[in-house]
Amino acid sequence: MSELQNKADELGGKVKEAAGDAVGNDDLANQGKGEQAASKVKQGAEDLKDKATETLGKLTDK
Repeated sequence: MSELQNKADELGGKVKEAAGDAVGNDDLANQGKGEQAASKVKQGAEDLKDKATETLGKLTDK
């Protein structure tokens, strides 16, 4: 998943959270918060994968 897709998912979660808060729907707000958290975890995993690939590349170039 790309960084752009993760940001889009995070934004979608923020919209759901705001909509849920606006209409008093705690389930929708919590779903939005969950989507935001999942997006951040996915982005962290992507960042870690990129760093590992970069480090491995440096080690094999020596």
